[in-house]
Amino acid sequence: MFGTNERCDVRTTLIRGVSVAAASLAIAIGSLLFAAPAFGAPTAKSPITPATSCSSTATIGCVQGTLRDDNGNGVPKVTLTLSNPAGAHASTKSNANGTYIFKVSAGGQYTLTLSRATLPPGVKAAINSITVTATLGQLQPAVIHLTGKSKGSLSTSTGPPSLLLQVWDQLSQGLLLGLLLALGSIGLSLIYGTTGLSNFAHAEQVTLGGMMAYVFSIQLGLNFIVATVVAVVICAASGYIQDWLIWAPLRRRGLGLTQQMVVTIGLSLALDYIFQYFFGTQVLPVSSTIERNTGILDLTPDSYVAMAISIVVLVAIGLVLTRTRIGRATRAVSDNRALAAASGIDVDRIIRLVWTVSMALAGLSGVLYALVNGGIQWSTGVQLLLLLFSAVTLGGLGTAFGALVGSLVIGVVVQMSSLVLSQNLKYATALLILIIVLLFRPQGILGRRERIG
Repeated sequence: MFGTNERCDVRTTLIRGVSVAAASLAIAIGSLLFAAPAFGAPTAKSPITPATSCSSTATIGCVQGTLRDDNGNGVPKVTLTLSNPAGAHASTKSNANGTYIFKVSAGGQYTLTLSRATLPPGVKAAINSITVTATLGQLQPAVIHLTGKSKGSLSTSTGPPSLLLQVWDQLSQGLLLGLLLALGSIGLSLIYGTTGLSNFAHAEQVTLGGMMAYVFSIQLGLNFIVATVVAVVICAASGYIQDWLIWAPLRRRGLGLTQQMVVTIGLSLALDYIFQYFFGTQVLPVSSTIERNTGILDLTPDSYVAMAISIVVLVAIGLVLTRTRIGRATRAVSDNRALAAASGIDVDRIIRLVWTVSMALAGLSGVLYALVNGGIQWSTGVQLLLLLFSAVTLGGLGTAFGALVGSLVIGVVVQMSSLVLSQNLKYATALLILIIVLLFRPQGILGRRERIG
């Protein structure tokens, strides 16, 4: 048995030991809580990553640009930093071509800042930072403009562009626009020729084609050619379904063309709001690359591809219309539906085929338009509707070849008008040239003064 003094000493020792242990435990817990990340919560990863290349996906967005001097040459080895409001940031240097690329894993606003100290002698930046909005699944161009010329930078031109060079550039752009319009206007003209209906929802099929290319190429990551084929097939199916569910029943009920035209206007508005609801108002790219103009026409490589595809498809359509039984039957229905039916042609089958092919052509036009213009948005069809109707009316209502000619004329006139008019007014010139031509030739360029039947 311990004496009284001994029990007090033991009690005191135990209390001190427990106190020291508690203090050590408190210090250990505090260091874990305040000096190190909590268990199960790893350090947050920055959403910004420098890259040498970037393919946008559903979880990755790309911010990309190129620094060029006054000679148009790339400015290399310039430090650029991309940051977000949360404090995350990453830096990279422009490559030999002046290009810089960042990958982002979170959408939102970012600030791109250029280090003026890293600019070569002779080159200046009026502003050294810009704000961009990155979106997952999209390529966001981010360019800081420079002035001056770096040492060793060779001029690619002898001075300001001459008038002849400007005319040539606008003519090239006009031919490109005309070919893209032709893909859409030929279908619009065939529908009018076989049914007498002016389809105000036709331009929305152009938008649908571009939207579907964005979904399958950018969001789902398919090869662009495969995405294009899928988009065109979907647009063709939409044409078949439209005639099956809407236009064929209305024709059987004997609904007048004016009432059917009002239905197309309502369908156009409905599709516009559907596009805006599901895809928003931003421009949706179908390609994740930024290209420079090149070649004799001074167009991007994608533009040459779009022109080649348009020419091949238009030639194929022309051969089908003139050399095949289905083509001749389509022209017969367009000339005189009653006489064609009396001669044994299945008019309803031809009309449904026309709707299907016309929507497919419009969808292809939308894909190529988005490819060469940096993307597509919900209102693209609204902007192109006037041009499509102008091309069809100018070439001659109901004539496929007239639509081709009218499209080329409208495309060239619209682009050339920007030499003397504001860019905001160039589409109005399509209406002006239409009025002038119809005053002297009401039936259009290739149309007939009177339609038989």
